[in-house]
Amino acid sequence: MTDAQTPLLATEDVTFAYGRDAPVLQGVSVALAPGESLGLVGESGAGKTSLLRVLLGLTAPTSGRVLFEGRALDRRSAASMREFRRAVQPVYQDPFSSLDPRMTVGESIVEPLQSLRLGDRASRAARVAELLTAVDLPADAAERYPEAFSGGQRQRIAIARALAPRPRLILADEPVSALDTSVRMHVIELFQRLAREQGIGMLLVSHDLTIVSALCRRMAVLESGRIVEEGPTERLLTAPDHPYTRRLLASVPRLPA
Repeated sequence: MTDAQTPLLATEDVTFAYGRDAPVLQGVSVALAPGESLGLVGESGAGKTSLLRVLLGLTAPTSGRVLFEGRALDRRSAASMREFRRAVQPVYQDPFSSLDPRMTVGESIVEPLQSLRLGDRASRAARVAELLTAVDLPADAAERYPEAFSGGQRQRIAIARALAPRPRLILADEPVSALDTSVRMHVIELFQRLAREQGIGMLLVSHDLTIVSALCRRMAVLESGRIVEEGPTERLLTAPDHPYTRRLLASVPRLPA
């Protein structure tokens, strides 16, 4: 991100603790410019998901601020949060629990449009058809229930739902970790195509450095609730400065020569 750009979404010295427990986030400052892709990596328990919840406005920081387009996010303002929800959408880890089994695929994709008061019935139906095509699913998928689809297909449905209000940023929490290896690449390629064709930014939370290298130009490393290193993904993967980043790289399985 250049100095001339106002971040679309940022945290400013954010600390967060659950009740009286020790903080799981400590003075975290991170920013995403419009259209930028950032990978947030770290071991289990580093605070990645907690930071994602703070960025999504689902959890208020104990101290510090979340900034949306340079202004402090006001969780008390319904109008402010509608604007935020339209611009920033999540994709969660488990495609089997993130879709309501009682709702058809079409109903799931339409839900954010209804909650954000976007469009009428006809325009929403057209948007569902457009999105199913965008994620390579047949039009008749709209009338079917999640149980009829594989894990990879369900994750594509979840991505379609996130795209419904035409967001500017996707916050994705381990979006392919619950999928079989054979279908992970298809979802990764979908994210790559969406970024290329629609200019949507992404914050990707992952422990998988291979996926981060495929999707993110910049990377931030979280250790015990603190950002310990940040920079271009290629540099951090080839010449990291921090010993924790080097340990993460050393733990990546490598194929035998």
